[in-house]
Amino acid sequence: MALISNEDTLKSWNDGPVKQSILEFLKSSTQEGPDYVKPADRIATFDNDGTLWVEQPVPVQLNFLFRVFANTAQNDPSLASKQPYKAILERDMTFFQKAVEQDPEAIMALEGAFAREWSGKTPDEYEAEVKEFFATVKQEKFAANFTDLVYKPMLELFDLLKSYEYRVFVCSGGSREFMRVISEETWGIFKENVIGFSFQVEYHDGVLTRGDTVLGGVAIGPGKVEHIFARTGRLPVFAVGNGDVDIEMLESARFRLLVHHDDDEREYAYENGVEKLRAIAKEKKYAIASMKNDWKQIFR
Repeated sequence: MALISNEDTLKSWNDGPVKQSILEFLKSSTQEGPDYVKPADRIATFDNDGTLWVEQPVPVQLNFLFRVFANTAQNDPSLASKQPYKAILERDMTFFQKAVEQDPEAIMALEGAFAREWSGKTPDEYEAEVKEFFATVKQEKFAANFTDLVYKPMLELFDLLKSYEYRVFVCSGGSREFMRVISEETWGIFKENVIGFSFQVEYHDGVLTRGDTVLGGVAIGPGKVEHIFARTGRLPVFAVGNGDVDIEMLESARFRLLVHHDDDEREYAYENGVEKLRAIAKEKKYAIASMKNDWKQIFR
């Protein structure tokens, strides 16, 4: 089959099998034929950390939470023996690694602290704290704001999908409210198209406040698919991820793209938390995007 050529498409991607497979799938799924997908069903879902921006050495939202919780524990000694405060104060690398890999037990501990920290506060108060974090904290390797470390090839893929009438959603194991603070300006994704765990909100006397109950569980593993279906009423057609917690989301889609971190010079090279997905991707012939070989440019 002749290569599809379009100089204005995916400029940050090198020509090759991965770019070609994306272009061919989008063409076949939007033209009449056996692979046609109706516009209403054109759902594309992307993981966040490590798929849209740098997740090393600690995912962005965990960086934010660790800073906030450390400050809270220092001001309230009674929390020092409880997780995740204990791990943060003691710099327990085992706990940190579990959190990075989105281990359910570690994530639940973080959720409990999350609820304790912001329960009763307004969405605006939480958003102000997140904005302050993004404005002042730099990523350690690149000494840049986290919003400057978004992957340009992914933003180009967003635009390409939208041109084929796909609706693009970001689905993460993190809090959707955290991502929504930067989603429109940074990713060009409306807030309502950001999926993740959330806490209930209550409306009294004209004021919204946050509760302490998690809605719908954590969006990792099977939970990602469950959250996507709860939000869209559909399963994704096109899905992109980079870790074992994305396996079920990718399996639920027709086109599966794995982002492989193998460029230690321009970004990072690592396999932790990716071993199972890598094996499945090779066996089932998913598209695997090598940062080193498939991306001309990494950051926007």
